[in-house]
Amino acid sequence: MRLMILLLASFLISCEAKITNITGENELRKLSNQNQFYTEEREPCSNYSEERIPLFGDLHVHTSLSFDASANTIGASPTDAHQFAKGKPIRFWPLDENGTPVGKYALDQPLDFLAVTDHGEFLGERRLCRETGSPSYDTHFCAATRVSERQSMMMFGQVITTESPKRITEVCGDEGNLCREFALAPWEIMQKADEEAYDRSSNCNFTAFVAYEYTGTPGTSNYHRNVIFRNKNVPALPVSYIDAPFDSLLWDKLDGVCGLENDCEYLTIPHNTNLSNGRMAPYMRIDQDLESRRNYGKTRQKREPIVEIFQHKGNSECINGLTSILAPPDELCNFEAIKTLGRPKTYPRLVSAPASTRSPSEDLVLADTTEVTEECKGDFGHYGMVGAGCVDPTDFHRSGLLIGLKEQNETGVNPIKLGAIGSTDTHSATPGAAVESDWRGHVTLESTAQERLKPGLLTSGIDGNPGGLAGVWSKENSRDAIFSAMQRREVFGTSGTRIIPRFFAGWSYPETICSSADLSKIGYANGVPMGSDLPTATAANKIPVFVAAASQDINSAPLVEIQLIKGWIDKEGNMRNKILSIIKEPKGTNSLCGLSNDDTFNEKELSYYYVRVLEAPTKRWSQYDCENLPQDARPEICSDDSYPSTVQEMAWTSPIWFTPRQSN
Repeated sequence: MRLMILLLASFLISCEAKITNITGENELRKLSNQNQFYTEEREPCSNYSEERIPLFGDLHVHTSLSFDASANTIGASPTDAHQFAKGKPIRFWPLDENGTPVGKYALDQPLDFLAVTDHGEFLGERRLCRETGSPSYDTHFCAATRVSERQSMMMFGQVITTESPKRITEVCGDEGNLCREFALAPWEIMQKADEEAYDRSSNCNFTAFVAYEYTGTPGTSNYHRNVIFRNKNVPALPVSYIDAPFDSLLWDKLDGVCGLENDCEYLTIPHNTNLSNGRMAPYMRIDQDLESRRNYGKTRQKREPIVEIFQHKGNSECINGLTSILAPPDELCNFEAIKTLGRPKTYPRLVSAPASTRSPSEDLVLADTTEVTEECKGDFGHYGMVGAGCVDPTDFHRSGLLIGLKEQNETGVNPIKLGAIGSTDTHSATPGAAVESDWRGHVTLESTAQERLKPGLLTSGIDGNPGGLAGVWSKENSRDAIFSAMQRREVFGTSGTRIIPRFFAGWSYPETICSSADLSKIGYANGVPMGSDLPTATAANKIPVFVAAASQDINSAPLVEIQLIKGWIDKEGNMRNKILSIIKEPKGTNSLCGLSNDDTFNEKELSYYYVRVLEAPTKRWSQYDCENLPQDARPEICSDDSYPSTVQEMAWTSPIWFTPRQSN
């Protein structure tokens, strides 16, 4: 009943309704002449709109509480990350001879919201190995993790690269209880920082979510998710990959410790699907009968409504050359691409150090391996986290959405119905630091231009990028409003700039909508926004109308094009994609708006549509780094053409889906 109330509040409230607040046993309390349901005590926001306001944030950020974070070298805490997100400077690289950070770093403009997502795995292990006098401090394992940040990351990482992860007995004890006990304090630190940063006043200047990262890496492939909680009511400890090594078990265990009866609600966000080697495909480790697949699809739609389409480890929108997808090549799929089908890839593979050369503190080393990137052949690949291994359609958003439609044809439920956001995945406590002209690194060995311009471990260095931003269309800047926007998928992602896209679909829009001051009001009244389902037409032979608009980031380049991307399952059962240009302005402009019809629309075919907005090309971060170095200090990469000198920043909206009447 409570969930139904929240959903109705998100979708059906009117401009004249009154704000209410949910407290205790579902008691409703009037707060003002607006309407927003709250699951927590707070003042109503003074800036509220039924037509939504665009907000920018970062939902993927690591600090020194993460076992693999470069933030450990500068001691940056969750509190520092929140300060940075609010536009305040934090201590940063470089380090002096004593290892103290002597630099400062600040955002050019603050974020509206943030989720610090330190790894749920190893919170206790990391503390035990770093805290002098702890019960495990003097163990061989802990001593080896203190040799170097990279050594520590590799040692802990080995635990989560298996499909049956177990806690380290030497550190945690036979039952793992010691690590659980020592994880309580870091988890409390994370929550306290979120609560202190959250603006509960009517100003609503900043929203902080309690969150963590679930870091499954089976086969050294990406299976990661960020877990975001609606409010401060959260489990006693994160449910980690060690506790739940596949997605449906994660949701089941989170349900067990985070129920609506406790005013606790969550969603999960997959990321780096470009590095997943097919492991983001649905139905992992569940029965394959029809009922089980349907139940999985329903649960995933509820618990996993959005995906991270872009971050510093590359672009997960699309890849060219998949034989299972009928589509013309799209050159923009190569934008910050980590993988390209048919291209040789050399990557560092983690192996045990030979006994004859092993030092007392060196258990693991890296060895280069080269292979050609190919499509997966009916099984999972490996080593996606270092940019290697095979490629599956579910590794990329555009083709993954088609797999979802194909499954819906078979089961009646779409298990890959995902909206899209961007984020940084910074490991240096610098949320939103995605500006190409002033990027100072996100991970270990990216603290100087010389380091960034080299190939790094885990698709970093010259292969990486500053990352993206998460955008939401929210009624206000509060936890409940933003969380509801994510649930209904009314979200978008950018490659780092603050492009603001809008996207509506309906069966009848006036041709003058783009010149109307009421574009958004008409958009909602006559159709549905990004993230929604387009209802079937009331009359036969109708063709949907799409409205797409965008405004530029005033601190970045002008806009040059809005594209409509369509995916559909044709009558032969083939998965297909196409791109349609809605409006193009080659000279660039500060805003674009256009209407489009889909002349190939078939009311009997499952389909989806999303919008991609393009800026004019600008310098890539690596070009800025090269130009800032003295001529004699520039690496070879600065003078060859192996990496582009420019990028074309972009934004992606969540899709709008169409389901034929007979498929309901």
